[in-house]
Amino acid sequence: MTTKSGARFPVGLTLTTAVAFVILVMLGTWQVQRLSWKRDLLARIEALRDAPARPADAVLATVSEAGGADGDGLAAADFTRVTVACPGLGSAPFLELYAVREGQAGARLISACAIEAGPYRSVLVDRGFVADTISARPPVRADVEPMTVTGVLRRPEPGNAFSPPNTPERWFTRDVPAMARTLGAAAPAPLVLMAETSTNPGWPALDPAPIPADIANRHLEYALTWYGLAAALLGVYAAMLARRRKT
Repeated sequence: MTTKSGARFPVGLTLTTAVAFVILVMLGTWQVQRLSWKRDLLARIEALRDAPARPADAVLATVSEAGGADGDGLAAADFTRVTVACPGLGSAPFLELYAVREGQAGARLISACAIEAGPYRSVLVDRGFVADTISARPPVRADVEPMTVTGVLRRPEPGNAFSPPNTPERWFTRDVPAMARTLGAAAPAPLVLMAETSTNPGWPALDPAPIPADIANRHLEYALTWYGLAAALLGVYAAMLARRRKT
């Protein structure tokens, strides 16, 4: 195929430009979707600041009635402040979940709390963050002394293709069923309780950290960048076509 000037139509360039354009538009649209998600997330966090704590059993029972991990109750319970009495939590066995807080690598200690909420018999508790510079860990011993914990229920974030595999020494994804099996916790709830109050008052190195202090929202900026690159690509392509017609 040739243009009026006799130059061949740049089929390869056109196909490459079209593919790149579609990818850039898709990235921009994905950022727009992320913008909506981030705004909803920030709104829920803002509403959580003054929300009273509800009994965890009642909230988790509602999740169960709404279909558990596959129902609407899970989304409704996300970012709900609750309180629960956990037998022996302060000296319970724990798993270490890799985390980074304020630029410092470390681990979040995950233990199981026995509950009675519908079909659930346990809920995993994120007890807090401890930096890798601290080698000590809280004591683990048999104890049934109840500890009242106030925290925020969160849906566990799934891993992706880039997540390292979990190991007995360190976990990298909040795989609730696998964590519960390792801890010997029966029938776990599909959410994680992020502790706001200390589970080890005598061991201050374990710092409860349920929600990041500062969550950036730059998705609109990113979306405009991708859309701008798509528009610039079309401009360059059009300029090249015009130049070919003149030659």
